[in-house]
Amino acid sequence: MVELSAALGVKVTSPTTDDMIAIAICAGVFGLTAILLVFAWCNYNYRPIRAKNLTWTTLIYLSTVLWFLGDIPSNGHVRLVGMWSNCKLWIIWFRVFFCFVFATMCIVRFYALDRVFNQKKPFTVWSSLISGVAVISVNVVYCLVNQLISDSLTIKYDPEYEVCNVTQGFRISALTFMWIIWAAVGVLFFRLRNIQSTFNEFYESIAIFAVIIGLLIESSISNLYYIYFILEKRRRIQKTVVDMAAGNLVIWLFIGYPVFMCIFHREKYEQQWLERLAQDSPNHAFNKNNNMANNGTSYAKMNDNFEATFYNDQRLGSMDMSALDYNQGHHPFSNNSHPLNIESALNCEPIFDGNALPSAMRNNLHIQQPEMNPPTMFTTGYMAPNSNGRHVI
Repeated sequence: MVELSAALGVKVTSPTTDDMIAIAICAGVFGLTAILLVFAWCNYNYRPIRAKNLTWTTLIYLSTVLWFLGDIPSNGHVRLVGMWSNCKLWIIWFRVFFCFVFATMCIVRFYALDRVFNQKKPFTVWSSLISGVAVISVNVVYCLVNQLISDSLTIKYDPEYEVCNVTQGFRISALTFMWIIWAAVGVLFFRLRNIQSTFNEFYESIAIFAVIIGLLIESSISNLYYIYFILEKRRRIQKTVVDMAAGNLVIWLFIGYPVFMCIFHREKYEQQWLERLAQDSPNHAFNKNNNMANNGTSYAKMNDNFEATFYNDQRLGSMDMSALDYNQGHHPFSNNSHPLNIESALNCEPIFDGNALPSAMRNNLHIQQPEMNPPTMFTTGYMAPNSNGRHVI
């Protein structure tokens, strides 16, 4: 170690108890985040949580865990002997691959919001699967190319010093790819700045973007300036802790607030969330038909008891809802598990009357009840006026 320190000009330190303590602390933080996600899944019917697309958020968390697993040998926290000496496995297929998967899954998660609220298109199960396959394929191709390239050009194990020699070219290519990915995420953040408030994550996105930019700057400095950081105890622990903190913080920024409100202000917050949903300019479809209700993701499927509710661009009265299809006669904001009284929460005139029609719509409309069945769907908007000048649905 003395000879290596003199040759490299850094204080070389073998893995110590401090490395194990750092790994244990990081594992504990991952455990807390896992508890957060488990709680969210156990309360999946709580609509502010359902709106956060838990499936993709969970996949992002799992990629962070595997990224951390790759950090352990890659950052020199263990002696690189035995299975730990397979440098390409741990660096390319765990650290780099799942770091890329983490970033590209964030792209998919935000793209889902963009597709639904900006492009006015559904994000179905097939859309989700295609996006996931595309994400994995791009990352696999990148890592497979680096796996097949000669070790002397990418990563090579040095058995004499028990270290992985990573070439500068590999470091630069990986960092460049990461900057490009997060630049794309930044574009999506900007596009999502004006979507309706109940699904708007603009401030969370700004915080996430700031965290990731900080991580990218730290990674760039560590890999391009402190190229022997894995040999210095302080710097390698710092690098692993920063990676862990950034990955977990992103998950907490995604779902931490609705989980906190679910614990401490459950019904009050859900009522406020539903009130904002009613007051939002509802130009975006949630479930345009039963097929979407069966195939949509969390962004399209907001209430299993009210599977066919959707908004479109037609305007009726002071509200923009032109189609309300509700199941089994439930109130459009009904929740069997957690009944709400949205009218009392609003502390004003009930927004829905006995016909489950918004009061704002009834001021100018004459409702003709079908003789066979009560009305179940209002799909045509304004019709031709009667002789008395009143519109008829």
